[in-house]
Amino acid sequence: MIVRIIGGHGGVCPGFRATSYLIDGKLMIDAGSVASGLLIDEQLQIDNILISHPHLDHINELAFLSDNCFGMKNRPYEIYSNKEVIDAIRKHLINDVIWPDFSKLPNEKNPTLRFHEIQPEVPLMLDDYKIFPIHVNHFGGAFGFIIERKGRSVLFTQDTGPTERIWEVAKTYKNLKAIFTEVSFPSAFSKVAQDSKHHTPMTIDAEIAKMPKDIPIFLGHLKPNYQAQLFQEIEALGNDRISIMGTDDTSFVF
Repeated sequence: MIVRIIGGHGGVCPGFRATSYLIDGKLMIDAGSVASGLLIDEQLQIDNILISHPHLDHINELAFLSDNCFGMKNRPYEIYSNKEVIDAIRKHLINDVIWPDFSKLPNEKNPTLRFHEIQPEVPLMLDDYKIFPIHVNHFGGAFGFIIERKGRSVLFTQDTGPTERIWEVAKTYKNLKAIFTEVSFPSAFSKVAQDSKHHTPMTIDAEIAKMPKDIPIFLGHLKPNYQAQLFQEIEALGNDRISIMGTDDTSFVF
């Protein structure tokens, strides 16, 4: 699998994009920068989009993706998430007030976006990808995903604070090649991180003890205003398994 980090930050400003991970050019996790970070031809190649939770930095560019590619694809973008996420997108984003309802355009039989409700810990097959969604400790019934293809799997937690179940499940995968998770705030902001259900370097250090051993860990969702400080604090952990995703539009091969 080729995992391309279109955007991997926990905020937006020049040089920093919100969360969108693209797998093999056609399977997207979250839509925080799917339109601003990809050429139109690349946007058209996407078939399926997994949405982890309904926060704006993970859903907002579904609006621009729909607009950019309207009438240019011969099939809808297939969107997969839980009911709470789907309802939020329909009610607050593509509601014919904030943005046109592209789940009904050009018509309901052949829309630009088509939504599918998925359940926690019920496997989903999308082409030759096996998706296993697992609840994590964040808002909106947030999902993490373990994605498996051709005997290799990669874990994505997106936004989460300290959590349990996904690590229990991850330990059953003998072909796990990478863990993508998050660190949003410096350790001095532990109360903010706790209340917003995110990680600090201090809490991710404890979280790593729950993870499968010896698997590379990629830390994203750094807040742009704290990135330099987060680099220092994460590097001070002295854990060789960790790579910090401080630069967007980077790719990894597993």
